[in-house]
Amino acid sequence: MNDTPSTVSIHRSDSPLPARPGLLRIGTRGSALAVAQTTTVAEAIAAATGLDVVLVLVTTHGDTSRAPLSQLGGTGVFVSALRDALLDGECDIAVHSLKDLPTGSCEGIVIGAIPERADARDALCARDGLSLADLPSGARVGTGSPRRVAQLLARRPDLDVQDLRGNVDTRLARVGADLDAVVLACAGLDRLGRSSVITERFSLEDAPTAPGQGALAIEVRAEDAAVEPYATALAAIDDAATRASALAERALLAALEAGCAAPVGAHASIHEGRLVLSGHVYALDGGSRLTATAERDWHPNDSAVAEELGRAVAADLLARGAAELAPLGAAR
Repeated sequence: MNDTPSTVSIHRSDSPLPARPGLLRIGTRGSALAVAQTTTVAEAIAAATGLDVVLVLVTTHGDTSRAPLSQLGGTGVFVSALRDALLDGECDIAVHSLKDLPTGSCEGIVIGAIPERADARDALCARDGLSLADLPSGARVGTGSPRRVAQLLARRPDLDVQDLRGNVDTRLARVGADLDAVVLACAGLDRLGRSSVITERFSLEDAPTAPGQGALAIEVRAEDAAVEPYATALAAIDDAATRASALAERALLAALEAGCAAPVGAHASIHEGRLVLSGHVYALDGGSRLTATAERDWHPNDSAVAEELGRAVAADLLARGAAELAPLGAAR
């Protein structure tokens, strides 16, 4: 993304600020990771529009609850407060990790842009520089994701997988203390400048990640999406290939009626003008897995193709028993 012009200032505020001409207010969670990724978006928007930009920090239910993520009501626990702030006029744009965003529509709000995706892979952060294969039998590995639990047990059924909550530093601090390793997203660690703690980046073939992992979603009020300065800001940060991939993955998730408590992995990408999507559903214990792959001709900004592809892969998985294998909401 472009560097910020020296005449443009980016600030942050812990409380709402009134709107004014020449200022864009970007809502974000207050975690170090959320602020880091939103700052990158803010810099690109400031460069494209020449406006001042302020980050408005919003506390969400997911930030305050200590319950396991799989028990917090699914995707949306990190999203609803930001959406409320957007609809209430307390911010002009909201930045989310795309994998946190519910697949259903939100009245009055649209996804205005999806920037270029960061590394979508999962990262193992282990003591003594160990890889997954080198961890000792019975090693304790932390993760808050049922998908990651299933994938770890599928590859290493001897592991003792423990539930994990907290920010990145809190999770990493447990490595070498009461855990032998934790699994986090590569994108988050890279954005925080913490890549050095990664001891192995899992391949997307072995460990396909959550739909949308590594991508950001930029939401705006529907009435603002096509007007200035929003149109310029959104066009500057949107990436057509990432958008298509993300829409395909999210359409798969929606058709399966699966949330963060379901062990579902997906990955889409563009190859020689074709949009390719693979979807994976796991038994919670990692003992079984279903995989389906399909592809379609792709043209930039053709969202219908991406969404149809996601539904087609989901239908294939369901026809082969995905709803009996894993806790999905789709009709059994």
